[in-house]
Amino acid sequence: MALPSADLGDGTYRNPVLDADWSDPDILRVGGDFYLTASSFGRAPGLPLLHSRDLVNWTLVGHALPRLEPAAGFRTPRHDCGVWAPSLRHHDDRFWIFWGDPDHGVFQVNAPEIRGPWTRPHLVKEGKGLIDACPLWDEETGQAYLVHAWAKSRSGIRNRLTGHRMRPDGTGLLDEGKVVVDADRIPGWFTLEGPKLYRHDGWFWIFAPAGGVETGWQGVFRSRGFFGPYEERVVLEQGDTDVNGPHQGGWVRTGGGEDWFVHFQQRGPYGRVVHLQPMRWEEDGTPAGGAWPVIGDRGAPVEVHRKPALPPQPPSAPATDDDFPGGRFGRQWQWTANPQDGWATQHSGDGLRLSCVRTADAHDLRRLPHVLTQRLPGGATCVEVGLRLDSEEPGARAGLAVLGDAFGWIGLQREADGSVRLVHRFAESAAEYERDAAHSRAAPDGRARLWIEIGAGARCRFSYDVGDGRESSGQVFAATPWRWVGALLGLFALAPAGAGHAGAATFTQFRVTEAP
Repeated sequence: MALPSADLGDGTYRNPVLDADWSDPDILRVGGDFYLTASSFGRAPGLPLLHSRDLVNWTLVGHALPRLEPAAGFRTPRHDCGVWAPSLRHHDDRFWIFWGDPDHGVFQVNAPEIRGPWTRPHLVKEGKGLIDACPLWDEETGQAYLVHAWAKSRSGIRNRLTGHRMRPDGTGLLDEGKVVVDADRIPGWFTLEGPKLYRHDGWFWIFAPAGGVETGWQGVFRSRGFFGPYEERVVLEQGDTDVNGPHQGGWVRTGGGEDWFVHFQQRGPYGRVVHLQPMRWEEDGTPAGGAWPVIGDRGAPVEVHRKPALPPQPPSAPATDDDFPGGRFGRQWQWTANPQDGWATQHSGDGLRLSCVRTADAHDLRRLPHVLTQRLPGGATCVEVGLRLDSEEPGARAGLAVLGDAFGWIGLQREADGSVRLVHRFAESAAEYERDAAHSRAAPDGRARLWIEIGAGARCRFSYDVGDGRESSGQVFAATPWRWVGALLGLFALAPAGAGHAGAATFTQFRVTEAP
């Protein structure tokens, strides 16, 4: 099951259409199908692939990146590294995804079908600070191009877009590159990034945001030649709405000729949620002529709008619930680093069986690669799961967590005297060690049902049942994001450093429901 769709059922929809952290979305139409991918940073599998037939109702159909590369660099969590702002395209009967890894360079993968098989990542351009890469195969000339932005933290460069001629097979570049847009020369513009490259009406178009993720705007640039010069326009900004920083996304045209734009809105611990905006082209009356895009309601985001003129679809949203049949987990789950064999064990029944992985970092969930996570829902929700601890190892523990720059978790721990206790712990953003959020209590059967109620502002209330009824635990915990990533829900099992197998924990009936 999934949380409710953005489809209001009366021919309209409400933004956001994806109310969770599907960061830096890009979108593509092939025939009657629409596909979307998003940043996945350091989690694996990466490059999520979503499908829709009406741009409002979406399902998660897979991932294009089973493991991040170089693999050794992602054996431990690197929450704000990895896959930044991918671009999704279809060319030569193949799907292509390009992205920039700020520490390694521009990569691409490709596949004959959206569900794969996808190639291993190929390094198109090596270098530090290369981010937000987007290709273009120009059908008018047969040329191929690539544009990317820069991360100042790695390169010392920002506010510029660099363009290259690219090999038509996408394997490499044909020149050293040229700055095609220098936003330092545009009064008031800063942090230009996230370019998406298109060819339309005889022009090269670059849709690119500026102004920062929380306060910025969507810009559009056009030129008769790929290398410029480009003229610019602001086409979407907050205005009088409550949608801060509406920008960074992609343009798509339906088979019927309607134009739409998807973008994100930064919502603190919820991450970057996805909005759908109507788009049209209007003549500007200038000597250069031609039309410019107008996005939203005359350049401001819409909250409720008529759906695209596409065949009606049943309401859907990416899955959240999981019974873990045969020990397998659904597509919505990602590890906090590249997975290793033995973390999750398949078996004949239902339930997720996680090994109690031995670690020297048992005191800090943020350092663990073996936390299985999914996105924090954007609305008021209640998360619950059943847990059984099957470990005799003193100090072994397992639980349900809200994970960000700060974290909180509730679960079970095996004590030195052999008993199992219900524990609730947390760590503040600057803390290196977790500490108790409430007094522990006996869990005589080694089982518990766990809940996290998430209210306004991602304020979390923990509770549990160890056999004698549901009880609240501890104070309200306010979820926090990481630097670029929204907070995550997580399941984990661990044991202190040592030798030998440390047992396992079994999670059952994971549910996310709307709060009453």
